[in-house]
Amino acid sequence: MKKLLSHPYTVLVTRVFIGLLFVFSSLDKIVDPSAFAQSVANYGLLPSSFPAIIATVLPWVELLCGFAVFFGVSLRGSSLLLSAMVVIFTLAVMSALLRGLDISCGCFTQDPAAGHIGWTKVVQNTALFALTLFLYFSRTTKFTLVEYLQKSGTLQSQS
Repeated sequence: MKKLLSHPYTVLVTRVFIGLLFVFSSLDKIVDPSAFAQSVANYGLLPSSFPAIIATVLPWVELLCGFAVFFGVSLRGSSLLLSAMVVIFTLAVMSALLRGLDISCGCFTQDPAAGHIGWTKVVQNTALFALTLFLYFSRTTKFTLVEYLQKSGTLQSQS
């Protein structure tokens, strides 16, 4: 397992996939925060003022963490934040499913007719959680912006 966590190509592919996934998932939410607030409210888990706050903040956190993971900057912190978001979202989906709600997940589009939740979403999110944890525990800085800046002399190596 230790070898896998430090394999630069495995970490790179995972970083690119997770980074782009979260960048793209944040875009529609940023463009239409009121529709995203409605998607959050549809889960029926929060007081009425919270969905607007979440819809204002969460997409920007997804965007920043997505870029950080993609470029390998603050990889441990950003992948930990993404892991926490995936767990919370998965618990929300499970709660909605157990309550019999038939709602859109609000992941990549705010169209209420698209992407309804189901147990498949729970399985997908479990895989995403595993990948974000993999990045959290990975030990390579190969192919990261930090490595590039250190090699170019722009950033001093921290010992």
